[in-house]
Amino acid sequence: MDLSALIAQSLLHTRSDAIIAADRDGIIRFWNPGAERIFGHAAADAIGQSLDLIIPERLRDGHWQGFGGTITTGESRYGEGDVLAVPALHKTGATISIEFTIVPLRDASSVIIAIVAIIRDVTKRFEELRQLKRRLPESSATVTD
Repeated sequence: MDLSALIAQSLLHTRSDAIIAADRDGIIRFWNPGAERIFGHAAADAIGQSLDLIIPERLRDGHWQGFGGTITTGESRYGEGDVLAVPALHKTGATISIEFTIVPLRDASSVIIAIVAIIRDVTKRFEELRQLKRRLPESSATVTD
């Protein structure tokens, strides 16, 4: 096995970040061990399901508009280094905070056949930031007293 193939296999099977691929209809076709860890669903349970599995209901309309636009145009700012931070659903029903970028997969004629998302769980960092923001008014009130 060459180094590129070894790196690809190692990245696809990591537990640190989720790597999820969905076809043009938003059906999950790949779900790595990182996705199992972050979202709580085994690959066998997630593959073949809609991405709605991990999208909070209140965000689904916006998600599908963006997803459809990316499938149609091939353009998204989240594949060029911009990171999207959104809430997501864990298997338990709990809301988690994630950040992700996407990579469109194209066939030989450059038609997008799937979108791969590389996702990181940032729930802990998001909660720490929220607590710091709550404390800011308290600390500035103390300083001005």
